Amino acid sequence: MPILALGAWFKHAACLLEHDRAQFGPNLGDLDNADACRSVEPAAAALLAQADGRVRAVAHDLHPDFHSTRVAAALAARLGVPAIGVQHHHAHVAAVIAEHGRFDARPVLGLALDGVGLGTDGEAWGGELLWVAGARFVRLGHLRPLRLPGGDRAAREPWRMAAALLHACGRGDEVAHRFSRQPAAALLGQVLSRPALCPATSSLGRHFDAAAALLGLCEVMQTEAEAAVALERLAAGSTAPPVSPADWQITQATATHGPSGPSSEASPPVGELPPDLTLQLDLHPLLLCLADAPDAGRGAARFHATLAAALTDWVATARRLTGCDTVVLSGGCLHNRLLSAALHASLPAVGCEVLGAQRLSPGDAGLALGQAWVALHQLAAKET
Repeated sequence: MPILALGAWFKHAACLLEHDRAQFGPNLGDLDNADACRSVEPAAAALLAQADGRVRAVAHDLHPDFHSTRVAAALAARLGVPAIGVQHHHAHVAAVIAEHGRFDARPVLGLALDGVGLGTDGEAWGGELLWVAGARFVRLGHLRPLRLPGGDRAAREPWRMAAALLHACGRGDEVAHRFSRQPAAALLGQVLSRPALCPATSSLGRHFDAAAALLGLCEVMQTEAEAAVALERLAAGSTAPPVSPADWQITQATATHGPSGPSSEASPPVGELPPDLTLQLDLHPLLLCLADAPDAGRGAARFHATLAAALTDWVATARRLTGCDTVVLSGGCLHNRLLSAALHASLPAVGCEVLGAQRLSPGDAGLALGQAWVALHQLAAKET
């Protein structure tokens, strides 16, 4: 029986998963305007009309305020089927797995790298290392968080992310002078000293923004992903210095993976939960180096090369601890061709099979397929 999934907020496209085949509705764009929101339900109805039988469930993002979530809940209630919430980054990883035609529950490692997605702890995630086995996932690791001074505004103004980095590294007194063109710069230190005004995020997308602002490429964005695009373009025409392992740090802390409990073995057999740990990847040293970079092009190239090396080291560490040797690359940051190519080259060298998006977008446009894949496994688990 088919499963309908309604995606999330950005680049919304619903998906009908049936007989291991996916059919997408139109990409309606971001659900930040009335026209796009009004189109969600008709697009879902059009997919339902093509289903071979009654749908088993309607899947959606965990975020309760997304219009797509509200439509999914209402639609599921009318159809008398479950509405299944799927964590954003779990869905990103699952979408790539499904695109590769893998519908079993063999564990994989997943890098989910994007701008933002609601985590199971209510925080803003976006730089995640996951262990995924069908309906189950474990947050094995995440990037060291950055503060979001001004909340959502920081996602549109990269200078704020750069300021957050400088403040976290004890160099907050530089912010007012470095970003003197920004009226709020002189007072941002006071904002950053009040955590309630600055939610934390593990987003890799915000790390890209901080890097671009520290290198003087973009302080305020006028178009989507403007800072990250500028950083990639500059890096593509520049030569990176040799990568220094001092530019990142991986720290290990204990964690609780859920009621089923982690395995007590260092390398658990396939299918068991991974060890009780969290691996934090700290990129603050790299960003701090960019703050002092004399050449923006060389700094942009350094950021990309070091980021790929750090992510590879992170995955290799998780591979040793979990026994998983398949890694899935997902999330909007994988639109960056330099980063994607570097990871596809470096991860096999540390013993990993690499799965990446092929025809589908690695970002939110393909997210609904992952939601449906997870929902399929969740329903199967309840039937056994």
